[in-house]
Amino acid sequence: MSLSRLLCRHKTALGLAVLSFFAIILLYLAKCTSETLKTPQDLPRHQRPFNHHVPQLQLPEKSISTFLAVLIASGPKYSERRSIIRSTWLSMASSHSGTLWCRFVIGTEGLGEEEAALVEMEQRRHGDLLLLPDLRDSYENLTVKLLLMYVWLDRHVDYKFVLKADDDTFARLDVLLEELKAQEPHRYYWGFFSGRGRVKSAGKWKESSWVLCDYYLPYALGGGYVMSWDLAHYLSLTKDYLAHWQSEDVSLGAWLAPLDIRRVHDPRFDTEYKSRGCNNKYIVTHKQSIEDMLEKHQTLAKDGKLCKEEIKLRLSYIYDWGVPPSQCCQRKDGIP
Repeated sequence: MSLSRLLCRHKTALGLAVLSFFAIILLYLAKCTSETLKTPQDLPRHQRPFNHHVPQLQLPEKSISTFLAVLIASGPKYSERRSIIRSTWLSMASSHSGTLWCRFVIGTEGLGEEEAALVEMEQRRHGDLLLLPDLRDSYENLTVKLLLMYVWLDRHVDYKFVLKADDDTFARLDVLLEELKAQEPHRYYWGFFSGRGRVKSAGKWKESSWVLCDYYLPYALGGGYVMSWDLAHYLSLTKDYLAHWQSEDVSLGAWLAPLDIRRVHDPRFDTEYKSRGCNNKYIVTHKQSIEDMLEKHQTLAKDGKLCKEEIKLRLSYIYDWGVPPSQCCQRKDGIP
């Protein structure tokens, strides 16, 4: 029997076989396409593609979101200072709840029963204490405290900038907020810098373990300064590798020394170990008594300026980044 006659006799069966074959192919292609279009979340865990740009670890969710975080280093016994700060320069925080988030930072390890009860009562009343239960609050532990502050902040708060201040500091939060809105929240370190501070060999600030050089590395004075969130994140990531020196602001300057960041020296930060006086341009002023804070707050409310009378107790300087640090800071008249 010829091939043509055989095909004619079985053409119906052959047609069905060809149609079945093509149907099987189409079903297979459809299955492949649907698998390709699945998102990683739809796939079993062992089949999900590895993405080099997405961290594989689950990070804790940050329940707090703000623009400027304010961390004020305080001690268990300084409740009166905290009360004055709440009623003066921190009083505007309540009207900027989405923009400002403020906490007094206190170490509570080793507190006596009465002192612990007072701190607990203050927390119940105001809810603005950041308590560090693993830290014994003392001058010797200031550097550890600073690092713990930034680690806690990095883990729990979504923010752009952080102001670190002391409980004897007066700050113009309105001015800080306005100026920070114009800044990129990356690699930013803003304050009053020193680069020619000789390493202390005796006294309260003695640095027994400093071996880097005969001067401290450039750092922003610790009475008050601002950092962007990513610098605190860097500290959180590297915390186990950081040396601790006696002065917390010196330590921070050394930790950030090798980084490619913007160090912005601003004489409106009066943040040295003693105040340079009172100038209406100041936005952060250190070494303020309770009376000083009350007077500044009242003058601002009444006259819209910081000082009843401008007073200069010490000369200031503009940091010269174009010379070696030991020559950076020549005090001159005419600078706030």
